[in-house]
Amino acid sequence: MSALPARKRSFCQVDSSGTPNALLFPNSRRCGQALEETSDEIDTVNALKGCVSESQPSPTAWDDTDTKYFADTVSKADKFRRYEEAKLRVREFYKEQHSKQTVAYNLKARCMMNTKKRARMGVWAAIEKLNTLIDDSDPDIELSQIQHLLLTAEAIRRDNKPRWMQLTGLIHDLGKLLYFFDAEGQWDVVGDTFVVGCKFPPECIFPETFKANPDYKHPIYSTQYGIYKPHCGLDNVMLSFGHDEYLYQICKQQSSLPEEALAMIRYHSFYPWHREGAYRHLMAPKDHELLKAVQAFNPYDLYSKDDTLPDVDKLKPYYMELIAEYFPPLVDF
Repeated sequence: MSALPARKRSFCQVDSSGTPNALLFPNSRRCGQALEETSDEIDTVNALKGCVSESQPSPTAWDDTDTKYFADTVSKADKFRRYEEAKLRVREFYKEQHSKQTVAYNLKARCMMNTKKRARMGVWAAIEKLNTLIDDSDPDIELSQIQHLLLTAEAIRRDNKPRWMQLTGLIHDLGKLLYFFDAEGQWDVVGDTFVVGCKFPPECIFPETFKANPDYKHPIYSTQYGIYKPHCGLDNVMLSFGHDEYLYQICKQQSSLPEEALAMIRYHSFYPWHREGAYRHLMAPKDHELLKAVQAFNPYDLYSKDDTLPDVDKLKPYYMELIAEYFPPLVDF
C-alpha cells in the first residue's frame, strides 16, 4: 500500500518534470488543508442528514447486477440527524457562499473559465496533483484525496457498475483544483449548489442566509422562474459555480463520458434538487432520468470512507486504462 502523505507539507513542490507547482498553480500557497476540512464537514452534514430513503429509485437502472454496497448505506444514514446541528464552520461557510454566489459572479466565473489558460496534464497526473496540493485532513481516518477518489470508484466497481461510472467515481472531486486557479475563496469551490438567476428555494441549507445576497430582492432574479422558462431543462440553467460545475464543463468538452456521468459530476452537490425535491418546475423530461443517475451515484461518494485504504500503486494500471477510454492523453484544466 502506498504510504499516507505527510500531514504537514509545503504546497509549493516540484512535479516530475522539474516544474514548481507554483508555476502551474499560481495560488498554490493557499491552505488546502483548510479547504478540505470545510469540505469534510460539509460532507458530514450531508451524510448525517441522510440521502438514502425508501422512496428513492434503485440504482439498478444503471446496471442490473448486485447493489450490495448501495443497500448497505441505508444502515449508515442517520435519517434523524439534521443539518441544523452543523458546526459553526459550516454555518459560516454557507453564510458567505449564499451572500456571494450572484448572477454577476457566476457570469464572470464562466467567462474566466472559457478564456483563461491554466494547466495541461493527464487525468491521473491531475489526481496526483490534487493529492499533493490538498492535504489529507479527514477527522476520522485521515484520507488523502486520492484515497477518497479510489474508495468511491472501488465501491462502484464492487457493485459491478459500468466502467464509465467507475471512472466518474474516480474523478468526481477533481474540480477542487479550481481552488488553486481562479477561486476567490472556499465558497466558490465546495458546498451544496443551487440555481442562480431565480428565487432561492427553502429546500437549500440555511435558506435564511440568502437574504444577504444582492439577487435576493432583484425584481427578476427573486421570482420563481427568474431568467428561465418553465421546464427549460437543467442543462439550460446556471448553477452556483464550484468544483462540480468546473469539472462538468471540462468533461463535457474533452471527454466521451455519457450524459449520465456528466450529470453525476455536475449535480452531485445539488442537494436541493436531488434530495429535497426543489426545482421541479425547471426540469425537462430527460432530467427525471438524470435524477435517478445522480441519486444512484451519491451514496458511493458520501458513504465510501473505509478504514481499509486502497493500494494506489496496485490500482493505478486499471484506472489508467479506464481513463484512456474516455479522455485524451492531455486535458486542459
